[in-house]
Amino acid sequence: MNYKKTLRSIHLASTIWFMVCVVYLLVLTLHQAGFNWWIIFSLSGHLALLVVLLVSLYLFSIFRGAENDLTLQNEHPLTSSMYYMAFYVSTPFLGAIAGLLGTLGETRIEALSVGIALGTIGATFLTWIVVDCIAGSVEMLTPAARNYRLQRLADTKERKQQEQTNRKQLLARIAEQENENNRLWQEALIPQANRLANLLACDDASFSSAEQEAIELGVQAWRMGGLNCMKQLRDMAMNVFRQQHNQREFVDYVSTWWDGIGKWRNPSVVSG
Repeated sequence: MNYKKTLRSIHLASTIWFMVCVVYLLVLTLHQAGFNWWIIFSLSGHLALLVVLLVSLYLFSIFRGAENDLTLQNEHPLTSSMYYMAFYVSTPFLGAIAGLLGTLGETRIEALSVGIALGTIGATFLTWIVVDCIAGSVEMLTPAARNYRLQRLADTKERKQQEQTNRKQLLARIAEQENENNRLWQEALIPQANRLANLLACDDASFSSAEQEAIELGVQAWRMGGLNCMKQLRDMAMNVFRQQHNQREFVDYVSTWWDGIGKWRNPSVVSG
């Protein structure tokens, strides 16, 4: 909405004005206390940096929180209303006007500026820190606001539970699909596993041709089911080789031959 953008702009401007008044009073107080200017500017510079950081965090929380104001309007009908928000964001300017009115008749510029700054700081502190907290607390005590809040918390809890249930169902479907794929691959890969096990027993003369054929088998497995299918084919071939040759340890040529096929990477040289 356009009025919200306007309120945010006023809020930013009023906050900057509030910062200027704080720094001005600090500089004036230190000067009147007899501090040298280099000390004053050093202290005011550090304070300005701290104020900018705190105000930036404050404005960030306000602007981010404003996105959820539609949800909280029922819980805070007063403090979320347009009129209250307009009063809230313009409080530093209203305080400046009040400070100016309180110093009518003064002819000294310093007295006028001090009155404006004190009015700004006093009104801002009173409204932003005291009045706003009290108004928000009172709103939360009304039966309607409590009911809305309980309903919102219940809806949030239900939504989180539903999201958790959906995640569990998704993981269950993925696990079921993987099990089904493993079962299908277990049946379809028997010939390739037997052939791959025989290639592991090749001699030096046929090593090059065995490597080439093993690569072709690895590519077929990758096309069939990716990395998981390749792992299953390798494991099946390892088991067949152990059963045929009664060996518990041997050189795993398959992992080396397949290195670079799809996402396959050689995990080790020896398989046990």
